[in-house]
Amino acid sequence: MPPNLTPINRPEGLADQVYKTLRDYLGSHVIRPGQPLQEATLSLRLGVSRTPVREALARLLSEGLIAVEGRSFMVPILSDADVDEIYQLRGILEPAALALVAQGEADPVALQELADALAQAQAADAANDSEGFSDANARFHQTWQAQLHNSRLTRAIDLYAGHVRYLRVLTLGSLPARKAALAGMKNILAALKKRDAAAAQRVMGEHLETARKYLRLALDEIEREAREEGALPGP
Repeated sequence: MPPNLTPINRPEGLADQVYKTLRDYLGSHVIRPGQPLQEATLSLRLGVSRTPVREALARLLSEGLIAVEGRSFMVPILSDADVDEIYQLRGILEPAALALVAQGEADPVALQELADALAQAQAADAANDSEGFSDANARFHQTWQAQLHNSRLTRAIDLYAGHVRYLRVLTLGSLPARKAALAGMKNILAALKKRDAAAAQRVMGEHLETARKYLRLALDEIEREAREEGALPGP
């Protein structure tokens, strides 16, 4: 075989295109909570076969952005009580988890990965790329959580990871929400660099409270739009 062959740039796969399209629709609320997502209907509306739709839906399901409902998929409906429970649990677990990471031995590689994810998020924010920002934000949190050497606590956090990914899609399209998320990420990284467990616990708690505030605003806006369109009864 001849040496030094350059790989051919392959065009984006159809399943990837369908995935990104559906993810954009989720993030922009074109597809709303409670709305069924069926392969046949989506393939017809998108002008593609059912195979790439099936692959895209499987990927969205694995990321927690949709859920199985009978024989179809749907966008999860999260009530106020659901959101309260998720954030109460996050408020208990994640500040304590970050404090444990801060108490441990510093990992220069992990700290650099956190800094890289933060830089990626800043670049995405500057480009108004909400999808890129969400991906960088997720990478940032996954990186510090990977430094948590407590398997039971990690499993507890993983229990609601899918919902958290879905909630990020709802909130991080908002410029103020992204700015607030960036501030929280910077504070988290600073606390970890200093190995300051108390500061880590405090800034994570503040970060979650801010995220919860912007989520409330996003959910209120979705409900307002649904009422205006007659999809929900008035108060």
